[in-house]
Order: sequence, then C-alpha cells, then structure tokens
Amino acid sequence: MRNLPVRTARWSARHPWRAIAGWFVFVALCLGTGISVGGNPATTEDFWVGEAGRAEQLATEGGLERKPTEHVLIRAEPGRPLDDAAARAAARDVAERMERLPEVASVAAPVRSADGDALRVPVVLKGAELDGKKNVGPLLEQTAQAAAAHPGVVVEETGSPAISKGVNDQRGEDLALSERISLPVTLVTLLVVFGSVVMAGVPLLLALTSIAAALGLSMLASHLLPDPGVGTNLILLIGLAVGVDYTLFYLKREREERARAAGTLSSAALVELAAATAGRAIVVSGLAVIVSTATLYLATDVIFSSLATGTILVVAVAVASSLTVLPALLVALGRRTERRSARRAARREARGTARRERRQRPEHGRVFAALLRPAQRRPAATLVVSVLAMLALAAPALGMKLVDPGKDTFSRDIPAMQTYDRLTAAFPELKVQHEVVARAAAERAPEVRRALAELGRRASGDPLFVRDAEPAVRTSPDGRTSVLVLSVPHFANSGPAQDSLRHLRDDHLPATVGRLAGVETAVSGDVARGADYVEDERGKLPLVVGALLLLTFVMTVFAFRSVVIGLLGVALNLLSAAAALGALVVVFQGSWAEGLLDFDSMGAIASRVPLFLFVILFGLSMDYQVFVVSRIKEARDAGMPAREAVTAGIAASAKVVTSAAVVMVTVFAGFVALHLTEMKQMGFCLALAVLLDAVVIRLMVLPAALLLLGERAWWRAPRGSAAAEPVARAFENVR
Repeated sequence: MRNLPVRTARWSARHPWRAIAGWFVFVALCLGTGISVGGNPATTEDFWVGEAGRAEQLATEGGLERKPTEHVLIRAEPGRPLDDAAARAAARDVAERMERLPEVASVAAPVRSADGDALRVPVVLKGAELDGKKNVGPLLEQTAQAAAAHPGVVVEETGSPAISKGVNDQRGEDLALSERISLPVTLVTLLVVFGSVVMAGVPLLLALTSIAAALGLSMLASHLLPDPGVGTNLILLIGLAVGVDYTLFYLKREREERARAAGTLSSAALVELAAATAGRAIVVSGLAVIVSTATLYLATDVIFSSLATGTILVVAVAVASSLTVLPALLVALGRRTERRSARRAARREARGTARRERRQRPEHGRVFAALLRPAQRRPAATLVVSVLAMLALAAPALGMKLVDPGKDTFSRDIPAMQTYDRLTAAFPELKVQHEVVARAAAERAPEVRRALAELGRRASGDPLFVRDAEPAVRTSPDGRTSVLVLSVPHFANSGPAQDSLRHLRDDHLPATVGRLAGVETAVSGDVARGADYVEDERGKLPLVVGALLLLTFVMTVFAFRSVVIGLLGVALNLLSAAAALGALVVVFQGSWAEGLLDFDSMGAIASRVPLFLFVILFGLSMDYQVFVVSRIKEARDAGMPAREAVTAGIAASAKVVTSAAVVMVTVFAGFVALHLTEMKQMGFCLALAVLLDAVVIRLMVLPAALLLLGERAWWRAPRGSAAAEPVARAFENVR
C-alpha cells in the first residue's frame, strides 16, 4: 500500500493518454449507469424512530397511516370582508377540479374558520406521505386556474406536499447560486497560487469529474441504503472542497520538485517524486476522512447513512483521481511545457542571445514564516494563549439546545409557506396534531374507542390543546387498530407544543387507554417525531463520538508511528471542532445575527447538525494534520533534529495548506447564503472550523506543542529509513 501511489503514478506517466481516457470513461460509466438505474428514494418507514415510529408502524399496519394532504385556502383580500357566495362558488369549483385529478384520493367538504373570514378545502392525495411532493404539481396548477377564475376571492394552496416541493425547488436554486459564487472564487484562488490558467483549471476539472462520478455511484448505492434526498447536496459540498484540495497538494509538490530539478529530471520522474510524498499523504488523508465519516453509520439513521455514503464516495473518487489521472495530466502538460522551452532556447541560441537560465527557487511558503514566529520564539506562551482562546470560543457549546426543524422553520420566501402562515392563523388547530394509536384484539374495539374518546375529553380540558374541536376516532377495517387525532394551537418547536406532548404521554394516556390491559399504545405526530428523533440522536452520540476518537487515534498512529502524535491529533481536532460548534451556538441560537446572515433563529441548533459536523470536521482536520505532519516527518527522516524539522515542515506546507483552506472556506461559506437555516448552520460551522484549523491550530498550536515536545513527540517512531533518501532533497533549501 505504501508503494501504490508511486506505482500508479509511474503507470500513468508512461501511458498518460490511456490514463486520461480511462478516467473520463470511468466517470461516464459511473454517471451513466447511475442515471439509467436510477436512485432508490427513502420511504416513510425509513424515518421511523422511537415511540413515534412505533405508533406510525401500528397505524400503517392497520391501514390508518398519515396521508399527504393539501389545503386550498379561500379568503378575502386584506382589509375587505369575505364575499360568502363567491367563497362558496370558489370552493365548489376547487372541489370539482381536484376530484377530476388522478393524483387525488378524496376531497372533503369545505371548513369555515372560527372568525368566518376564510374557507379551506382539504384534499387528500394518493400514495404514501413522502410521495406527495412528487404528485402535488397538478393540484397547484388547478388551484392557480381556480384563482384566476374567481377574482372576487383569494384562492391559494398549501400543505406538506406543496411545502416540500417548494423547499426542494428553493434548495436547487440555492445550490446553483452557491456554485456560481464558489467556482469563480475557487478559480481566482488557484490562479493566484499557480499563476497559470491551465494549471488552475486542473483542480477544478478533477473536482467536477469526481463529483459527477460520485453522483452516479450514489444512485447505485441508494439501492443498498435508501436516499432521503440530502446526499447530493453533500457530494457537491465536500467534493469540490476535497477534490480541489487533494489536487492542489499534489500539484504544489510536483512544482517544488520541478523547481529543484531545474530541468534535470523528466516530467515522469517529477510525478513519481510527488507521488512518493504528496501521493501517500493524499491516500492517508482520504482514508482518514473515510474512516471518520463511516462512524455516522453507527447512528443507524437513514439521513446520516446517506450523508456518510455521499462523503465516502466522493472522497474515494477524489483520491482515485489524484493518484491516476492527475499524474497523467501533469506529464502531458509537462511535456508540452518542455517542448516549448526547448523551442525558445533553440531560437535564442540561433539569435545568439542564449543566456543562462536562472534556477527557480522552490516554494516553501516563506511569506508564512512570519506567522510562525510567535510559536518559534515563545512556544509555551503561544500554546497557552491559543488554547485558551479556542476554549473560550468553544464554551458556548455547553449550552447548545437541539431541535428537529419542522416545516414552520422553513423560509417564508416559499409561496406555500406564506400561505401556510395564513392558513394556521385562520385555523390554529392545524399547527400541530398528535396521533394516539391503540391496538388490541378486534373484539375489544368498542372498549378501546371509549377509552380514546375519554382521552379526547381530557385533552379538551387541557389549556395546551384545542378545546372546541371534536376529537374523532378512526378504527381500522379489522377492528384491531384505532387512531385519535388531537390538535394543539402552537407550532411544533414551541414550548407549549412540547409540553402538550409530555402531558399526553405522561398524564392523559396512562389515565385512560393506558389502564386497559393488553392494549398497545403509542403517540406520534409532528411534535413526537421531532422529540423522539432528537432523543434518539442523543443516545447514539456517545457511541459515534467514542468510535470517532478511537479510529482517529489509530489512523494517526498508523500513519506516523507515534503515539504522542496520535494523541495530539485527537486533542487538536477536538479543539477546532468544539470551537466551531461554540461559535455556531453564539451565532444561530440567539437572534442578534438574524439580519446579518438573513435567517430566523429557532432558538436552538438543528439536531442533525452537531453530530454530522463533529464527524466531518474531524475528517477535514485530519486532512491538514496529515499534510502538515507528513512534511515534518519527512524533514525528520531526512536527518533534521525534531525542533528544526517542525519549523521546516510547517514552513514548507503553510502556503499550500492556507491556499487549500481558502478554497474550502469559500465553498462552505457559500452555503451561508442558502435559505434553509439547517444548511446555513452547516456552511457557517464548516467554514469557520477550516479557517480556525488552518490558521490557529496548524500555525500556532501545533508548532508550539511540537517544539515544546521535541523528540518526545516521536516516541516509538522509527528514525531513518530507505524511504528517507528520495525526500531528503526536499528540505535542503529549508535547512
């Protein structure tokens, strides 16, 4: 495995056009096969968690599962009374139009609001709950036609299917905007680093082709692990970041070798030298990210599994592109450059103006040496101050509150959400609904229905529930399962709604249906789904984090043969991740930054964000850890004392690590411009974590700690090896 990057680079260098053609064939096969086979979307059953999931399973087995439902709202223009006759005519027209649609299962009678200012027409769609967003298009078209046919009233539609469709459409527009921002900035950054349009285009080309291949592979993988619809976003996000980074590290190393060789080595030989160092570091880094991300599977959650699969696939493909097609491209471009240089030299000689070529000075990031001076001159003080600053930034994470974002947290730029606000204002009983499910022997159906009716009466007397609604009990055809729906006039993430769930589960249910022996009960609904999901994640957190810390330590010890480096890597990764999460709490859990970042605070952090970010941040931190420490180890293996190796290794890697960080920060920061608050939180935290890791951790904390540790940092690490000779030249100009 240690020689795999070199052997692969050697073959690609000898057969560059075969390697290039093979890569594009591979990408086309992955994408084409994925599109032809298609994805396997997650179903409602894949999201069942906790008691809420058990309740939905019971209801589904009895044929009483929740159906995708739309509401057509008919109201007057603001400030005008509702024309009753016009409203009834519009309601009849809407009902007739909907009943003719093949996507519609049933249309209920119009319901008037308590104040008499609005009517709503409930429309139930065919199919499962999650299929609603795919089938709601024709309903929206009919509603728009009805609105045009009845100008005397306002006719508009909302519901979970319409809202989900609106969120998907908005997410697609947001991703396109993010790409329009991140791609030009990334290209400009690469132009500054390389000073060449061609060389700047290579990382982008490989990143985009890696993303395309990973998207195709993810469609195939969805037939093993269902796709809940979030994997594509992550493939684009992570693929552009690591794809550009891996290529950047390899390219910079090849340029360093070319500068030192000063024309004495062929492009193929230079690629081999780069593969022996940067190539191996890319393999270790990619494996570290893959292993770290794989811990998300331990959460046994369909969304986390999809996120893990997308990340693993795109990182694996990006590593493969860096080891195969990148060496071939460098050889092809290098030979072209060599031929041009030879022609220019021949013309100068023919004109008698030949001059001695100045030897290029290797790039070792000397500009960044100034940033290392505090750690070099006062390592103890630098370490203490930097760590204390990071801990202060991390402290707010201790007060983190988690919430599962419901539809009431979505952007109000979505038309269906604007209608949703008007609908719930007119019909507050639609804000939240609890579903109590009871299952028993069929002959006990009357007894169960009476107990559920008593539960409904108790809830009606509770100020947290809607009092004037008549609770209805539905019973399955076989008589074994019954469902009671209770309404709450508060949004799902509000305190009263959460309290109503506790009252229902802890008080009302045990006092009624819960007293019946042999009756299985469970509560689901909007609030229960979110509460049980958050609780399930909290329970899985210790397992995932424990596995992550252990695997990160093992990977680091394996890569650098040092227990101390392994412990230090885990500690630094924890520090940068904790600091980023602390800043996330400060910015998004309060309301002071709402205007600055254009979001509505939920008063909490989206429940999936901390666990996902913690794992991904560990993987990305390992990227920089591997590349920086690899350069230090190379210098040490080349014969430098430990303290000098730290300075030389970090100086040699500072410029490329900082350039890579700029690319990552740009890509991640683009997600702060998205509408979805959950994506904003992810983008902000990732961008800040990468920035802190590249600047504070790698230029201050890491060098200060290694300088203080000296030779003790490499406890149990073998000194000197046969592999040291090819890289000894890499640091001759640094020493």
